Amino acid sequence: MKAGLRFATVPNVSDTTAEAVEAFSRHLRAERGRSEHTARAYLGDVRSLLGFLESECGVTDLADITLRDLRAWLAQLAASGAARATIARRSAAARTFLGWAARTGRIPTDPSVRLVAPKRQRHLPGVLKQGEASALLDVAAVAADDEDAMHLRDRAALELLYASGIRVGELAALDVDDIDLAAGVVRVMGKGSKERTVPFGAPAREALIAWLSRGRPQVVTGDSGPAVFLGRRGRRVDPRQVRTSVHRLLAHVPDAPDLGPHGLRHSAATHLLEGGADLRLVQEMLGHASLATTQIYTHVSVDRLKQSYRQAHPRA
Repeated sequence: MKAGLRFATVPNVSDTTAEAVEAFSRHLRAERGRSEHTARAYLGDVRSLLGFLESECGVTDLADITLRDLRAWLAQLAASGAARATIARRSAAARTFLGWAARTGRIPTDPSVRLVAPKRQRHLPGVLKQGEASALLDVAAVAADDEDAMHLRDRAALELLYASGIRVGELAALDVDDIDLAAGVVRVMGKGSKERTVPFGAPAREALIAWLSRGRPQVVTGDSGPAVFLGRRGRRVDPRQVRTSVHRLLAHVPDAPDLGPHGLRHSAATHLLEGGADLRLVQEMLGHASLATTQIYTHVSVDRLKQSYRQAHPRA
């Protein structure tokens, strides 16, 4: 197990509790297929809970945790100024952990069954207008005219992000065999190790061909492996490098919001729905487990429709 996921950083806990958290870590990653990032977030929330219980409530045994203790923890988070989304996420992590502990016989009952957290506030995601998205990709194309490997890579990455709506982590994880240029589809391994196939259009195909045939060979090394997108030193690109590129190129688009790669994902979904795409098809394309997650983009579209109506209709 990676050191970052070990419970040893929490002081003065019993061996039984530490073993339970270690087992929960294995459960998240091996049995539930959670990503390293998600597992780390869950375990951080569990550490927050157990640290509070020990220091403020004197509770060191999982079996002694009560609903009152859990409510006190959430109240302390709220009093410290934690956002509603943070409190909701930590509450969900606690319920997942304690529910698992009850199912595996580590505690007699689950004290979190009646734990209620504040509902998350649903913020409309920032998106580009269709003209701004086109301008961004034009900027990337002009930059790639110098045939610099990183400029060719950035153009291909941005075209694929906007064309397919995939996550930046999914893009960075792509291998060469995941892209079918002839069919115009990319195979993506999403959250929960769920695989999906996503289409992309001719502009993205053109940019990918330029990167794979003229850009990638400039930086590829014996250690590059099958990674599609590489950094200057030939290693698999880090998502942070892609984020930096998106911010840098967007700065050249007048009046465009400063969005990262996830903004391109939001924009792709919004523009698909504005163009008449079926909501469930967009859900499948984005890899959302719940249709409710995809439905937020319908609100974005309606909001834009209302704004355009107010601006254009003489009796608005």
